Amino acid sequence: MRTFFLFVVTAIAEIVGCYLPYLWLRQGRSAWLLLPAAAGLTLFAWLLSLHPTAAGRTYAAYGGVYIGAALLWLWAVDGVRPTSWDIAGALVALAGMGIIMFQPR
Repeated sequence: MRTFFLFVVTAIAEIVGCYLPYLWLRQGRSAWLLLPAAAGLTLFAWLLSLHPTAAGRTYAAYGGVYIGAALLWLWAVDGVRPTSWDIAGALVALAGMGIIMFQPR
């Protein structure tokens, strides 16, 4: 459960770090958003370093959690409800994450 929670916090840091420059570039918001964006991406990189497994395995498994978090962001922040296809894809990705991270070692 700790690993999954760490992945979720990592995903939020990455999404915030990428969403703020998006607001600046695509919606004409203030360039000052780049400062918290840089902090978010720095936090993202640091959080990835806290995972207990090899970096490549961590990055591969993290992708599944990122997909789910991005779809929740789509709904909560962008106001777009995910489709059943979005949800099915996220569940497949999360199953893949579970297989990668929780395999017998």
